[in-house]
Parts: sequence; C-alpha cells; structure tokens
Amino acid sequence: MRRDSSRPARDPFRSRAAILDAAEKLFADKGFDATSLNEVGAAAGVSRGTPGYFFGSKADLYQAVLDRCFGEVREAVRAGRARALSSNRSGEDILAGAVSDYFDFLAARPNFVRLIEREALSPNGRALSGGGHVTAGQEALAAISDELGLDSSPSGDASQLLLSVIALCWFPLVHARTVAPAVGITFEELGDFERRKRHVVSLVVHGLRGLSAPIHSLLTEPARHG
Repeated sequence: MRRDSSRPARDPFRSRAAILDAAEKLFADKGFDATSLNEVGAAAGVSRGTPGYFFGSKADLYQAVLDRCFGEVREAVRAGRARALSSNRSGEDILAGAVSDYFDFLAARPNFVRLIEREALSPNGRALSGGGHVTAGQEALAAISDELGLDSSPSGDASQLLLSVIALCWFPLVHARTVAPAVGITFEELGDFERRKRHVVSLVVHGLRGLSAPIHSLLTEPARHG
C-alpha cells in the first residue's frame, strides 16, 4: 500500500520542529514571497505535503515561525528575571546581566534577526499580526520597571531604557557587514562580539545612573574634559 504523502511523518514532534527550522532559515534568507511550502518540505527532509498538513497555509507557517521566536524571547526574559530575583544583586548588576543575555540571545539567532528586519521593511506587517512581539515587550518592560524601580508609564524611563537596550543590541548584528566596517568595527571572531557586548553593557549601566540624576544637574553641570 502506498503511503499518503500528505500525512505527517511518524514522529510528528520532530517533523514539526524540522519544518519550523527549515522555514525560519528560508524565510530569513529569501523572504516570505520567494519561499514555497514545497521548498520548506524539501529543506526539512519531509514530503512536500507535510508542511501544509501541519500548518495549513504558508502565512500560517510564517506566523508559527515568528511565534516560536518570540516565545524564545519571552522564555529568555523570564529565565533572566528569575536569576535576578534569586541573586540579590544590585540594580546595575541585574541590568548588566540582562543586556548581556539579550545580546547573546540575538547573536545566537541570526535568522530571527533577519526575519524581523525583513518585517520592518515590509508594508504588510504580516509577521507581527499575532502580537507575540507585544507580549515579549511587555514582559521585558515589566521586568525592567519592577527590578530597577523606573517609571513604567507610557514613554516613561523604563520604556525608553528598554528601547535603547534593544537598539544597541540589534544594530551591530543587523549592520555587521554594512555600517560597522565603515566605522572600523568588524564582527569576524567571537572576541569582536564580546568587545561590542562589553561596550553596550557599560553604556547602558552608565545611562541608568544618568536616569537617577536630577534633570537640573544634567543640564547645568559643566562638561568635564581630560
């Protein structure tokens, strides 16, 4: 008896993960429109009909890829917050650890970075319709405002700080082959990423100290030279 090619493989969990892995890479490399379910199936080592069997349409698969990525972000935030709560460390140490963890998270997931950058340039906003990025952002914002005692109101210090952290961590990874080399920075070895990470951590921690300073002193204190 011939096996129905539309049925999933015998190990559905492994097949589903393989499909998501293959789809994540293809969507990141080629974009949504240039990727087909047949290509995903071939890259995942399953039959052509299997991606559709598990996920339905290509749009549903695309959303599932992003949902998984944002789920990993949420888990990273929760794990980092749990470590911070059990460490009894200072606010600066907690922030430094969180920034370091986030930088490492992004550096280990280049496909995720490319996917979000593609979405940022897309007029459709397809990948962000599920709201997973909002949930991840809200959890990260709650962690920052609670642990550091910052203003959690809309556009308050906690939001501003979180946006700065995200920008500082994302930019060098997105522009590792464009802007970074133009200013004399390369990302060819692990040490290159480590140096950049240390700089970002130091910048953010010093910025946190500035948030605690009276605005009057920031405006009136003379610049220090030498």
